[in-house]
Amino acid sequence: MSVHTATISWSLQPDEDFAKGRYSRVHTLSFDGGVTTTGSASPSVVPLPWSDPAGVDPEEMFVAALSACHMLTFLDLARRAGFHISAYADTAEGLMTKNDHGAMWVSTVNLRPRITYAGAPPSEAEETALHEAAHHTCFIANSVRTDVRVEPALTPPPV
Repeated sequence: MSVHTATISWSLQPDEDFAKGRYSRVHTLSFDGGVTTTGSASPSVVPLPWSDPAGVDPEEMFVAALSACHMLTFLDLARRAGFHISAYADTAEGLMTKNDHGAMWVSTVNLRPRITYAGAPPSEAEETALHEAAHHTCFIANSVRTDVRVEPALTPPPV
């Protein structure tokens, strides 16, 4: 078992009106490893100037967590299977919709990994199986109801 910590802090500024909703949603995110960054509500949810498009919003963090977990799991499984990966990139995308009760949620996350192998790449079937195993082993994917879809750009066979 392990424990993971994040400290989120926000404070009302003197010129803001909390009761009227006229306050900044910008906050600080600090993680147990020492990284601190700016967080904000998404401008698609809270209009400017009460949000900051440069800040990381919770929906982006959610999508990034799923993508990073899949990547880290895939790298380990591929290494154990004898493949050598030199680069991995994913432009993951989350879709917000309304659930059956009318509440907004991130209903689908599409992972689109592109992998570069040093040496012989796996066959298409082997790479697909590695992605499937990574998806079912990923701690974050195992923690959510969101439909996580892995749509890899499969490595073409060597010519």
